[in-house]
Order: sequence, then C-alpha cells, then structure tokens
Amino acid sequence: MMCTIPKGRRARAGRAPAIAVLAALAAAALGACAPSSGGEAGAGAPLPSATVEDAASFDLNALVAAAKKEGSVLAYDGSGDVKDMAEAFEKKYGIKAEGVKSKAAATAEKMTREAQAGNVTIDVSLFEDGPMLVGQLLPQRIVTTWIPPDLAARIAEKNRNPLMMIAKAYVFAYNPRLNPGGCPVKSLWDLTEPKWKGKVMMQDPLGKEVFTQWFTQMSEQGSDKLAAAYQQLGRGELKTSEEDAAHEWVKRLAKNDPVLTTEDEDVATAVGAPNQTRTTIGLFSIAKFRDLEGKGFSMKVCEGLAPWTGFAYPKFATIAAKSKHPNAAKLFVHFAMEKEGFDLEAHSGGVSGNDAVGVSPHNPPGLTDWNAQLYWFSSQQLIADFRARQDIKDFWRVNHS
Repeated sequence: MMCTIPKGRRARAGRAPAIAVLAALAAAALGACAPSSGGEAGAGAPLPSATVEDAASFDLNALVAAAKKEGSVLAYDGSGDVKDMAEAFEKKYGIKAEGVKSKAAATAEKMTREAQAGNVTIDVSLFEDGPMLVGQLLPQRIVTTWIPPDLAARIAEKNRNPLMMIAKAYVFAYNPRLNPGGCPVKSLWDLTEPKWKGKVMMQDPLGKEVFTQWFTQMSEQGSDKLAAAYQQLGRGELKTSEEDAAHEWVKRLAKNDPVLTTEDEDVATAVGAPNQTRTTIGLFSIAKFRDLEGKGFSMKVCEGLAPWTGFAYPKFATIAAKSKHPNAAKLFVHFAMEKEGFDLEAHSGGVSGNDAVGVSPHNPPGLTDWNAQLYWFSSQQLIADFRARQDIKDFWRVNHS
C-alpha cells in the first residue's frame, strides 16, 4: 500500500532539481499509510456528504441512555483541553471518558491503522488538519461527520461538512515588558529582514500541518493583501520570480533562519518567560496565553501587524466510522458543540461552529477583532490544500537554511 501525494495546483518548472529528490524521498517515507480499500478526494472517491437526521424525531435522552449502555468514550485532540472536556463530560453523564492530547498526524496514522486492523479504540477525533481529513480520512471512511440534529439549525452550511467544532487562532506575539512601545514589527515582511534573522520563533511547518495549510491558503486567497502590505513599506511593488506573493514571503521567512520548535510551549517561553532578556517574535496558539497568569509570562499579540496578526483555523469534530461506542461518540460531539464543551476549548478565545454559542469573550491582549486582524481559513479550499501540501513542504525545505 502506498499513500499518494497529489501534485500541487500549479507546476513550477524552474524549481531546483533538489525538490524532485526531496519529493521522491517524502513519498517513499509515507508508503503504506493509507488503507488499501480507500481513496482520496479528487481521485475517484468523492467526499461523503454530511446528512442531518430529522430533528423532530431526534431524542437526546434516548441517545444518553444508549451511550450509558456503551459505557465509555475515548477522544483525541491536538490540544490538552480535551482532558478537561472528557472530565466534564464524564461528570455530567456518568459515562467513563478519556481525553488524549495527540498531534493530528499521529492521530490520523493511529486511526488509519486501527481501521485497517478492525480494532478501533479512538471514538472521537477533534481534528485540526482539515486537508488530511477531507483528503484521506473522510473519503476512506476512517471517520464520519455526524451533525447533532437538535443543533443543526444553528450550524451554518459552510461549517457542516466536515463539522467545525471551533475556530481557534495562531498569532504573532511579543514581550511588552521588553518592548513597552508596542510590537517591534509592523508588517509580516519585517520578519523577513536581516534585523530579525534568527529572532522569529515558531513550530516547524514540516511537523505542524496547520502552518503549511496557512501557506497554501494564503497562496490561493491572500497574495493580493500580502503584495499590498509590501507596497505599503514604501519600496515599490513586490518583485518576485515565485508564483505569487505568498510563496515569496514564505521563501524569505524560511531563508531568514526562524528558530523552529516542536511545541508552542517552547515558543511562548522564548517570547514571554519572566527571565527573558532577548526580544523575539513568536507565532503560537492563543491557548498559550493562559501562561500570563499560570506562569507569570509577559506576552501580547502584535496588534496592527499588516496584513494580519495571525490566522484563524477550524477544528473539526469527527467520529470513527467503526467506533465500538457510536452513541457515546455522538453524545461527546453533541457536548463539544454546546457552550459547556466550547468553553473548555476557548479559554483564550475562539468561535464556535454553533452560532447560538458564538464567540468567546476571552481574547488574549492585543487581539480585539478576529475578523479584521486574522486571516481566516476557507473550508472550501481544503482539497486544494491537500493537493498542494507536498509541494509547499518541499518549497520550505529547500529554502530553510
């Protein structure tokens, strides 16, 4: 079995031969990662439609009773907040629940192998890797989308397939104690300048799929704003041999030696730890702003950064297609889509996929308007992101020193 790596949206004929070598190595390393019976979206296997059960005949009490008979549920999430959610779920319903923090790539691999072996242990995945979800897991029937019927009227059509549980955010942040005059950078292009060489910190895009997705999303929908932000610097129009301004920015950032980590915690510590004396700019999840109180960190969002101070991305709720606890899994998703579950994932802000829950009032300092300050991912671009994933990874590899 081999996991197919689709070609990017546009061929780049002038790219160095090294990319071809890297692509071949990457494809070989991903061998045997997909079920033999599966396919991928756009390659003969359509994305399963998400249907909604009749709300009038849906009985939440009956679902609770059926879930209690099953006895337990196991949920995986890229955030440790899933542990708190599982604890609250168990307390509310008396159903044993366990939450496990796991990166999206590891979760996808485990769920795929469990489905192949017919030994499914993960019931629910709160999954932030949208391209992997629509490119492999859904069309291969590893997971399914279930929309709570009694909540469906409050879930916008664009958030139904796959089901968006919450929109979260990654932001560029600085240390206001070291920079009392405000964020020391005013444009994303500043981060590519020699002055900031080795002073930008972020997770490695090769291990954090939401970053490579951000790159491809910007290429499709954000290049005009990036080009305009460059022109606002007073240097004239952006000149590039790359296919768009997004690729040019990614290249320049990669070549400027950003410090790469494996966890947001390392980035937040480097930016805002109490003993920090060196100014850095960090790109990390808004969830880390809980360290302001918990650890006495000094951090603030780079308010006014052009064209965006970060990006908002969706996290999806899915159920294992062969779950041994399907009713408990549905009940857990229902809980996640209600305010009680949302609040456990939105300590530092977020937007629920349930319009009745809406926007969290808890935002980190400097993030005041999600719509104006953040680049928003489009779920309609997920398949395109999946097809472009290997290209953008190779592009980053070649350009990162």
